[in-house]
Amino acid sequence: MLELILGGARSGKSRFAEERALASGKQLVYLATAETRDREMSERVKLHQARRSDQWSLIEEPLALAEVLKQHSRADNCILVDCLTLWLTNCLLQSENVQQDQAWQSERAKLLDTLQTLPGDVIFVSNEVGQGVVPMGELSRKFVDEAGWLHQDLAKLCDTVVFVVAGLPQFLKSSSIPKT
Repeated sequence: MLELILGGARSGKSRFAEERALASGKQLVYLATAETRDREMSERVKLHQARRSDQWSLIEEPLALAEVLKQHSRADNCILVDCLTLWLTNCLLQSENVQQDQAWQSERAKLLDTLQTLPGDVIFVSNEVGQGVVPMGELSRKFVDEAGWLHQDLAKLCDTVVFVVAGLPQFLKSSSIPKT
């Protein structure tokens, strides 16, 4: 089972994704893509960690998402990936502009190809960033474009797609929508 949980900053998407993972009844793996480069980001990470119980295993991987999913996905576990937009940022910033697109496209292709073969459940969390104005900077525009294209491709592959607004899940795609 593959799920994509989208929402804005502080929309409740991570909390909702954690609840979905817990409801799976499977072994829980939290795959964090964040790199803590400053104090504010460290505080955000601490808030996420404090909310989770010790039944979660933690894997931190900022770049090689597909490889880590291949290594850790099992039929009896549920991996929560939080978050794809941080992963996208890490991939875009890892190399010089000339190689930037190649590095990102390679990691993106690996992820999309890998998803078809994973035995366990995976829940992806990502920020929906395409609802605002077009950003002024080239890198910012690339980020918004790539996030939108990634979300579209993932939505095609995922069994369930949810948009979270003000802590309220809006099911966009699901074979069975739970009663709330």
